[in-house]
Amino acid sequence: MDFGLVLQTDPPASQVVGLMRRAERNGFRYGWTFDSAVLWQEPFVIYSQILEHTTKLHVGPMVTNPGTRTWEVTASTFATLNEMYGNRTVCGIGRGDSAMRVAGRKPNTLARLGEAIDVIRDLAEGREALVDGNPVRIPWIRKGRLPVWMAAYGPKALALAGQKADGFILQLADPFLTEWMVKAVRQAAADAGRDPDALTICVAAPAYVGDDLAHAREQCRWFGGMVGNHVADLVAKYGEHSGMVPDELTAYIKDRHGYDYSHHGRSGNPDTAFVPDEIVDRFCLLGPAEAHIAKLRHLRDLGVDQFAVYNMHDNREGTIDAYGSEIIPALNA
Repeated sequence: MDFGLVLQTDPPASQVVGLMRRAERNGFRYGWTFDSAVLWQEPFVIYSQILEHTTKLHVGPMVTNPGTRTWEVTASTFATLNEMYGNRTVCGIGRGDSAMRVAGRKPNTLARLGEAIDVIRDLAEGREALVDGNPVRIPWIRKGRLPVWMAAYGPKALALAGQKADGFILQLADPFLTEWMVKAVRQAAADAGRDPDALTICVAAPAYVGDDLAHAREQCRWFGGMVGNHVADLVAKYGEHSGMVPDELTAYIKDRHGYDYSHHGRSGNPDTAFVPDEIVDRFCLLGPAEAHIAKLRHLRDLGVDQFAVYNMHDNREGTIDAYGSEIIPALNA
């Protein structure tokens, strides 16, 4: 199993780079960041420094979207980093939540997202693609490689991930929901004539290593609120108890009342009081190292190839080091 570290690009950028270097020393193979231009610093600038100061770490957004940058700019940026540092980028992409909504826009449609996946990959790998109906090719790219992994929750998005993406990003670590969603993605891939086992499955969720479970829950409760934004969209689209989305995903947002993105992805978020302890425990990895190892083995048995640690809490260095000394070796023994 591979491991990734997920950070927000809060200033100073040097701290983000330092934590990514620490992660690589501890056996992490991927370094991810949020991508929301208003809330945090521009990640692609920081990726260049991360790549410069690491040797094997692959970097990318978790996740970018088709609306905040033109597709040829996104592709060229990835391709430039790859040319400089040797094909060490991954494009995580989704409809766009905070990046679009904070700027007063709606998330992108799935149709636009599906088109963007093909165009960005083709352009970044040196092939011609249609951009707004015009044929475009980036002529300087040689031997470019850009895997595109799609984040998804709902049935139509899961189907699109299986049909188009090289990997699937699931932003929660509940085994029941992981099994349900991985099966949906792989079935969609098979139905599209693709090899379902060729898709990389990445589960991303907060991890907090320690014996004080109550404290760990409070540090990670924000995640239930972040996921709740996407769940609210699903309930609005499909309704409650529709059978299209498991109740195990949707039931907990019944007491959700609004969301302030100024606290997005941060511990102590006041808009996440509605998130019960049960959801925090299901969606996150909490407790001593042994509890993390047991849950990760379960996820690995369900077909998960990578676990990406959301590391937005008060024990970032300790969590990275605990994963490096105890958890990563146990999963890869």
